[in-house]
Parts: sequence; C-alpha cells; structure tokens
Amino acid sequence: MKAKSAHQSSIAPYLKSAVILPILTALLYTLLFMATPEKALAALKSSLNIFQNVFFPLGLVLLLLFLLNAFLKPAKIAKLLGKTSGPRGIALSAAAGIISAGPVYAWYPLLKDLKEKGAADSSIAIFLYNRAIKIFLLPVMIAYFGLFFVALLTVLMILASLLIGYCIGLFTKMDDAPAAPR
Repeated sequence: MKAKSAHQSSIAPYLKSAVILPILTALLYTLLFMATPEKALAALKSSLNIFQNVFFPLGLVLLLLFLLNAFLKPAKIAKLLGKTSGPRGIALSAAAGIISAGPVYAWYPLLKDLKEKGAADSSIAIFLYNRAIKIFLLPVMIAYFGLFFVALLTVLMILASLLIGYCIGLFTKMDDAPAAPR
C-alpha cells in the first residue's frame, strides 16, 4: 500500500465537506421534483435567478480577496499603524481597518504589540471599527441594496469610527491621568 502524503490527508476532509452540500441540494431538488414537478421547477428557476444576480459581485469579491492576500501583508499594516498621530495617522488607521482581511482575533496580538510600541488607543479603536467595512463585499451589497444606500452607510460608518476613536481616546486618557491627592 502506498502511504498518503501529508498534503493529501490534510485536504481530504475539506473536499469531502465541500461536496456534501451540492449533493444534498441535488437530492432535495430530485425529491421535490418527484413530489411536485411544477414547484421544483419554480424553485430551480428562482435559485438560478439569484445565482445570476450574485455571480458577478461574488466574482469581484473573490478577485479582490486574491489581490489583497497576494499584495498586502500584515507587516505593512503594522508600519502604517506603528506610532500614529494626527489626521494622517487617523486616516491610515481607518484605511488599514477597511482593507484588513481575516478573522479579527488574528489581529489582536498585532494590535497589542502596536499598543505597547506607542500606538494610540483611538487609532486601534478606529482600526477595529472600520474592519466592519469590507471593500470586497461592497459589490455584493451594491447589488442587493443599491449604490446610494451602500455609499451612505459606508460614509456614516467611517464618521462613526472617528467619533468612537475620539471618545476612546478621551476615556483612556482619563484612566491614565494620575489620581488626585486626598
């Protein structure tokens, strides 16, 4: 018997789970078609219509994710957020939050290091708040909600992040202030 390579054995569970949903969906459509063919065809047409509407935006999402992962490394973002101050640092914090990818918990150690190296609490708060804005999901949002809504929501979220960052900066300055003598 040939031994499986480590690469094959680590991918196999993912491939198996990736095949389960399409198989179950096809089985469900088959059972539905046997029971009520007209409803099954209507459901299939509806699913295909949704797929056609979402195909282009999802393609853009995948392309943007690929480009971000290929060209933007966490070390570059760490430089941008290193010791931020003033409007330029705030803008860089907001932009870094918007273009950041991956799970938020993966950013916590980096943000802790930045804080220890002198990054302002307000910059970290702005970064974290702006992670809610995902450039690669904007095409999908626009497809569902329209350009005006998405643009307005995005601008308001950025402005809210600045307000939250300012408030965090004020409150943490109060915590850092020396206690008044009694």
